[in-house]
Amino acid sequence: MTVGKTYVVIGIEADHYRIINDSDMPCLYSPLQFEVVETEKPEFWVTEYGEDQEQYSYPKSWNKLGFFEDFHDGNSEVVSQFWAECAALYGISKSV
Repeated sequence: MTVGKTYVVIGIEADHYRIINDSDMPCLYSPLQFEVVETEKPEFWVTEYGEDQEQYSYPKSWNKLGFFEDFHDGNSEVVSQFWAECAALYGISKSV
């Protein structure tokens, strides 16, 4: 992560922000690490709450158990789906 750089929150998991870091990895970060400049959540997010009222918000196709585990395990189908939807929904493409 680069200090002073603006990042897009692509989801919220257990009240942590999922952000694509400088290494093109969608990782979780504490909200305390960031200054929020836009509070409006995308309309395409599906929001659920855990038993302790922690928030989970993602695009519907990412809001399934194991999606990001599969991404980080290198599942090529999930990785391709993620980057295609990231470009379509957020205008974010993987760095070359």
